[in-house]
This record gives sequence, structure tokens and C-alpha cells, in this order.
Amino acid sequence: MKYRVMLIIIAIASAGLAVYAMRDAIQRSVYSPSPAPAYMGISAEDAEQTSVPTDETEPSIRVIADHLRVPWEMVFLPDGDMLITERAGTIRRIGNEPSTISVEGVVVVGEGGLLGMSLHPHFASNNWIYVYVTARTDAGLRNRVMRYRYQYNMLTDPAVILDNIPAAQYHNGGRIAFGPDGKLYITTGDASDSKAAQDTNSLAGKILRLNDDGSIPGDNPFGNAVWSYGHRNPQGLAWDDRGRLWATEHGRSGAQSGYDELNVIEKGKNYGWPLIEGPETREGLEAPVIQSGAAVTWAPSGAAYGNGRIFFAGLRGESLYEADLRGDRIVLREHFHSAYGRIRNVALSPDGTSLYVMTNNTDGRGNPKTDDDMLLRLPLSLFP
Repeated sequence: MKYRVMLIIIAIASAGLAVYAMRDAIQRSVYSPSPAPAYMGISAEDAEQTSVPTDETEPSIRVIADHLRVPWEMVFLPDGDMLITERAGTIRRIGNEPSTISVEGVVVVGEGGLLGMSLHPHFASNNWIYVYVTARTDAGLRNRVMRYRYQYNMLTDPAVILDNIPAAQYHNGGRIAFGPDGKLYITTGDASDSKAAQDTNSLAGKILRLNDDGSIPGDNPFGNAVWSYGHRNPQGLAWDDRGRLWATEHGRSGAQSGYDELNVIEKGKNYGWPLIEGPETREGLEAPVIQSGAAVTWAPSGAAYGNGRIFFAGLRGESLYEADLRGDRIVLREHFHSAYGRIRNVALSPDGTSLYVMTNNTDGRGNPKTDDDMLLRLPLSLFP
């Protein structure tokens, strides 16, 4: 059975390469810097996997930026421009007013550096921008969330929103996003200390929730920043149109990889790491909505919700994944397998008509081409 499933996956991947536009077929534009519980327990091996063909007679995939250096996050400004973080500590503005600014104090160690970024819900009036950074402190290497005022292509008024998040060579988490409740959500990895994920007094291996000034919301479940726990290395956050929070999470790595996850996150729940993984269950622990199985590794990162689907990026999987929630079971689709290499992030455009996809081939684990890394724009209509 396992052998049959692997053959199906390989066939699908090959088909994906045939039907999607490759690097030389896509259009270039704009910027080039010197740059739900009902689904619980479904595995990727059980879900339907398909690819959706596109009309290549008129290229519809555009390169918005190239020659980026280990890009990690992207946000959309009110004027239509975009900001992109690069792991070494730079924020690039892409669009009508291209520029580059540096974030002070960023230390690049392994997977750490300048990672997530989010605009305040009232950015148009307060200009607040939040970033997740790795820094060297008196206590050693730590991750922290900083807030700045972003005006005139400058960062001013720095404020530490949350400090002393455990950091390490691997498993730093790093995604931050404001939810529909106006609270700031933060993903943290276990910093290679798996037992910390089960300790609700530790900030490692968690999804955290804060007020915009860093204070603790009164309805948090443990009286601290922790919203959910038992996570290994969550890196994607997206809310669906029912207000449910979905998160991607890296499963085990090394010689025995696999068991990557897509979860629905609920207040105070324990998502099992390192006590259970993959198809395992135990009373009091949450099983993933979808998991990749032992034979497949997604290494999932950024996520976005659009038109009834959760889209998420695959680093080691070198694919854009689509979890279709519109039926009575999840349909899992894999797109662009190996066409663009490692994919770090995906975001929905403010008008809801396009997906922006960010590659990550310059991170030391990919095979960069001369134009990497790239930011691509895809019409959402490619995914009917």
C-alpha cells in the first residue's frame, strides 16, 4: 500500500511539472533589487492529490521581484507597495518606492535572523510594524518581537513587545500575524528542546497571543502569553472565513523525517509534540487535521486562506500545497513540484484575487538559480 501511494505521488509531481509554467515562461515585472475538527485525522496519503492545469498560451504567473536573499515574510502596504523581510536583517520595499532598510541587532544563526513581520490592524493611522528577530543577549541567543514606527522608509521608536523567546540553530518558529480579534499571534519553535513544548511556562514550542502593546490578554488560558502548546516548529498562520486559526508545523527531521502537520488551533489545547506524531492519538492531545505521513516531507512554512482553501508553502517539498475545505472532506493538492525549488511563504493579495509566492533557494539548503530568490504573483483563478 505504501509503495502504491508513493507511485501516485511521484506521478502527480511529474504531471505538475508538465502543466505549470516554468521559469522561462513566466512574465517579469516591477522590481529587481541588486535583490476544522470535522477533518481530524486525515493523512496526506488518504487525501486526494491532484494538479490543476493552466492555460499557458498567455503567461499569468508574474515575477514581481527577484534576486532576493533568503526572504521570509511579506506584507502589503495601504498604497499597494509590499515589504519583504530578508533573514540577514533587511526589509525591502517593493513597488513604486523601492528601498532597503536594516533592522538593528539581528543575529543570523542557523535558521534564525529577521523572520516574521506584521502590520498593526490600524497601520494606516499609527504606522506600527512588528518583526520577529533573533538577537544576542546577556542570557545568550534569544528570539524577540519588536515594534517600530515605519514612516518615510525609516524605522523609528523601537519597542520590545516580547523578549526571551528561546532560540537555537534550528526550530525558531517566527511567524507573527494579527488575528480577527485584534490580538497578535506568534509561532515559536521548540528551539531543539522538545520537552519545552509541553511546559506551559516556557515560550518555546508554542503559539502565543498578545495585545498590541505586549501585555497579556485577560482571556488567555494560562495567564501568560501561551495560547496553545505541544508544537515542534510551527511556521504558518491563517484564519478561514469562519474565524478558525490554521497553523502549519514541521514534523520530525533528520534520517526519519515526515509527519508534517496542518492543525486547527484552539485555545489552551495541547498539540502533542513530542508525545505523539503523525497518526498517533492520545487522550487530551490534539491530532493534526492533515499530516504528511512518514514517507513524505513538506517542511511547511507560510500559509494563506482564500476561497475555501488553505494554501501553504513547502520547503523540502518544493511545492505549493492546497487544502480544499469546501467539501465534506479535505482535498489536498500539490502544485509546482520542483518547478521553483523551495517555497517559503504564500500570501493572499488584499483584493483577494491573487496569491503571492516566495521562494527560498538561497537559504543554504536549496539550489539557487541566477534569479533567485523570487516573489511570484499567481491569479487565484488558477485554482478553481
